[in-house]
Amino acid sequence: MSENASIYAQSGVDTEAGDLAVELMKSAVSRTHGPEVIGGVGGFAGMFDASALTGYKRPLLASSTDGVGTKVAIAQAIDKHDTIGQDLVAMVVDDIVVVGAKPLFMTDYIACGKVVPQRIADIVRGIAEACEATGTALVGGETAEHPGLLGPDDYDVAGAATGVVEADRMLSPDLVRDGDVVLAMAASGLHSNGFSLVRHILAERGIGYGDRSEELGATYGEALLTPTALYTSPLLAVLDEPSLDGAIHALSHVTGGGIAANLARVLPRGAWIEIERSSWSPLPVFRHLAELGGHELGSLEGAWNLGIGMFAVVEAARAPQVAAALTAQGLDTWVAGQISTSERDFSGFEQGAKGVDGGAVRLVGSYTA
Repeated sequence: MSENASIYAQSGVDTEAGDLAVELMKSAVSRTHGPEVIGGVGGFAGMFDASALTGYKRPLLASSTDGVGTKVAIAQAIDKHDTIGQDLVAMVVDDIVVVGAKPLFMTDYIACGKVVPQRIADIVRGIAEACEATGTALVGGETAEHPGLLGPDDYDVAGAATGVVEADRMLSPDLVRDGDVVLAMAASGLHSNGFSLVRHILAERGIGYGDRSEELGATYGEALLTPTALYTSPLLAVLDEPSLDGAIHALSHVTGGGIAANLARVLPRGAWIEIERSSWSPLPVFRHLAELGGHELGSLEGAWNLGIGMFAVVEAARAPQVAAALTAQGLDTWVAGQISTSERDFSGFEQGAKGVDGGAVRLVGSYTA
């Protein structure tokens, strides 16, 4: 260790540990790089050759940033860090595909109390593998050591990505029409939202993350760390199918705010839908947690996805073909309802969300057992 590094280490910052973490993650990051990435790993700025965009008539750039929330507390509790990276990529990149955009590149940021090289490498390896699966170049990142601000085993992750879509192929509420069919796509689990409630329920019952759940067939920590599903590549494949050109009008990523609010964000004002609860059965993890907390499933629709990770609003005539194509891409897909623009009373509906003056959505009926 150099004298300067040794002096810095006395304050709790280990620059050599940071360098080792970079070495451990370098090969995974490099696998996300195509010829568009300039300079490789370790530069002050990630460089991406945008000359490919000259083939677009009117390229629109799409950007998104997000984190994983308090799900990281569970990863820290059971010392398992190789799935959090996929959660991060999914939360960022699957927001970009909502407008029909193809992700181009992503950067990540990890703040920690102490750099443990293998732990940081596990996190970034998960990010890189998910980037590779979604066709996203991981062009840069930062690991910041914050001793005194964060505990030695504490960390948080965040990321940002940029994508591109041809202007005349952008998905938006403006394309949604009366009679459009709404298709739901299955979630893999809780994804990365509502974990503050999960942690509260388990704490109230005195349940540890290492405790085994017979209902879930795993420890609570293992079940809760099921990584967020990646929708980007399957959706882009379906959007690019010539026979389905223009069939998908809007997409909604079911994240914070729950089922109805996220769908309402991508509907035009005046459009409404009643989502049939009977069209799916919430995953066992949701049923079990609801029972532990003494909650009805319906009361949790604004906190958890309950088994729906993404919605597609599609042209009614081609809805069966879109559903079949999504299923062929590995996404469990079903019809959840139909859009209407007729006048009605919106009492009990969610109307827009997160500053969007959108459509109106409510869930009706009872869940399938």
